[in-house]
Parts: sequence; C-alpha cells; structure tokens
Amino acid sequence: MNNDYIILTVFEYSTEAHVVKSKLESEGIRTMLMDEKTIDSDPLLSQAIGGVKLLVHKEDLDKAMQIYNTVRKYEKDEEGNDLYCPSCNSNQILVAPLRRRNIFFMLFPFFERRRYICNTCKTIF
Repeated sequence: MNNDYIILTVFEYSTEAHVVKSKLESEGIRTMLMDEKTIDSDPLLSQAIGGVKLLVHKEDLDKAMQIYNTVRKYEKDEEGNDLYCPSCNSNQILVAPLRRRNIFFMLFPFFERRRYICNTCKTIF
C-alpha cells in the first residue's frame, strides 16, 4: 500500500466501492481501491480479507470524509424510520463494531447484541 494513502472506508463488494469512488473523484479527490480484484474473483473471501478498501490521499482525507458522510447509508429501525442518538439527537447512526468479549462471541458473533454508534458524537448505544 502506498504510504500517501489512508483507508477511508471498507465495502463488502466492489460495486459499492466504485459508486463512492466515482463521487469522490468527481470532487477532485485522489482515490484507490485495495483488494478489489481478489473479491471480484471470489466474493466469499470478502469477510475473510476485510472487504474492498477505499483509500484516499492523506491530503484529501478531511474533504473526502465530509463528502462520504453526505452519501453514505445510515441505519434505520425495523419500520424504516431514522434512528437518533440519545446524546446529540443526530440521525447519522452506524452499526458499532462487535466487541467479541469472550470465546463464545468470537465463535458465534451473530449472538452478540447489535450496538450502534453515532457518526457525529461517537456515542455507542
């Protein structure tokens, strides 16, 4: 990986990554994709290698993050309504990373309760 680039986000499939990459490039941001060809050749490897990484040049990171935050999908409840942060009332809610506190949750991560993180204030709830 080129040291001038940093990972902005990760996608499960390359098609999702190409949409965001195109938007960023249309705004003049330098981008690269990593692991795209590997996952295209065998999509089942996506989880094993951590997905398709969208990289942006370090100098463009702040601008890229602002643009990405306007186009990314945020979580909704079962009825399709926006979720809101209990701290700042923002509706920019993402799924928080799994904690995998013990061996049971490492082997069976689907039993771990889903947590959310606010993209604005970083509160986990």
